[in-house]
Amino acid sequence: MPLVAVVAASSVCAATPFWIRVTDQETGRRVPLVQLSTPRDAIRFWTDSNGVAAIDDSTFDGHDVIFYVKSHGYEFQERILGEPGTRVHVEPGSHAELKIHRVNIAERLYRVTGEGIYRDSVLAGLPVPIAQPLLNGGVTGQDTNISIPYRGKIFWCYGDTMGLAAMSFAVSCATSEVPGKGGLAPAEGVNLNYFIDANGFSRKMLPLPRPGLVWIEGLFTVRDDSGRERLVATYTRQPGVAPATERGVAVFDDDAGQFQVLAQLPTRRGHKSSHPFQVTENGVNYWYLFPHQRVRDDWKALADPKSWESFTCLQAGATFDIRDAKLDRRPDRTLDCGWKADTDRIEASEERQLIARGLLKKEEAFFPLLDAETGKETLATPSSVAWNAHRKKWILLSEHVGSVYYSESDQPTGPWLRAVKIVGHNDYNFYNVTQHPFFDEDGGRVIYFEGTYTTSFSNAKEQTPRYDYNQIMYRLDLGDSRISGIAR
Repeated sequence: MPLVAVVAASSVCAATPFWIRVTDQETGRRVPLVQLSTPRDAIRFWTDSNGVAAIDDSTFDGHDVIFYVKSHGYEFQERILGEPGTRVHVEPGSHAELKIHRVNIAERLYRVTGEGIYRDSVLAGLPVPIAQPLLNGGVTGQDTNISIPYRGKIFWCYGDTMGLAAMSFAVSCATSEVPGKGGLAPAEGVNLNYFIDANGFSRKMLPLPRPGLVWIEGLFTVRDDSGRERLVATYTRQPGVAPATERGVAVFDDDAGQFQVLAQLPTRRGHKSSHPFQVTENGVNYWYLFPHQRVRDDWKALADPKSWESFTCLQAGATFDIRDAKLDRRPDRTLDCGWKADTDRIEASEERQLIARGLLKKEEAFFPLLDAETGKETLATPSSVAWNAHRKKWILLSEHVGSVYYSESDQPTGPWLRAVKIVGHNDYNFYNVTQHPFFDEDGGRVIYFEGTYTTSFSNAKEQTPRYDYNQIMYRLDLGDSRISGIAR
């Protein structure tokens, strides 16, 4: 039985192009980012966030056309000359339905940012869930999301932002309504309401009178001395991807609609995206910016570098230097790891360097992140940590050049031993992955996360139109046996 069926649409205006809809053959979910190409990749189309590709090339009208079908983490099972593909008859005002098998454990849902999120659906005259399906805030490309609930809304921050005729390198932000309180269900989409400038473009939210790119690392909320909830951001300023020349804490001015610098911090290391989460220990509330770095949930602590602690095996006060790693060992040579003020943390990649040089044993590492099935190193980098009520564990999403891994631990600091690959992107990158705990469903059984889909730092040979350098949302069911088996 062929997986394609051409459907007549006599009620549709003759100007409506032929369109193809691709759905997950197991769940029926419409699949975005599916490439449909004619033989030898002569002409290519991509499905939008509704799983729809408008075949708006009149050359094909009235003809049978072969389309090869491929998508990151999905497989099309029908074959044409040995390749995943099918033959359809292209007729304006009609459409074809294709089903595709999902290999990824997580489901790709929709694109959050950029232009033409539902372009093809609009061309086909189909309903779409978001208010701005073609262009929102003038944004065509947007890097790295950091987000948090704040004052009854969800506050979203992004890094470098591209537009049709403008660019911003000083942080972009938007808000959205909370699901069930005016906002869309997280499976449907996010209606972003951008802070815009006089030209209607996403405006600079942390402009500094000093040269360099300004990037927010993490967002969290702290009550100031008057008891008022304030939105706080850690940030860096740097010349491109070079080491940061400025690091600090900024606070959001609700009246001005921009962030203002609150305090400067030491530039101990380079920029790293952070997705803060709260932990209470011995009656004290902390914000963990990373699994191994925290600060007290206290207004005065923000500006005091000695209030920032790292869970580290370095000697107190030390900065990580692979050439002179000052590991803190007891007389019996065991590592003395713990929370230490004004001391550097050790990243997963740095643990691997220490192991390679014989300075750290493999069993002493906090981020082994070994493939749960093969036991091999994933080389993944920790990205986002959150408590999960369904698993009753801390869960970690980590990444490595387009792949996303799931891990869990009894403690927010780890160790993070085993990792299950939940998403893969062929030769494409998908970085700065962040879970959105405020979107959790079914008691935490279903979680949502997004990341930046980009050719940057990858082996991709070409960019995907509209999708490249934008945010894509995924959904993961923690009841999946491939996930639940990680505890074994």
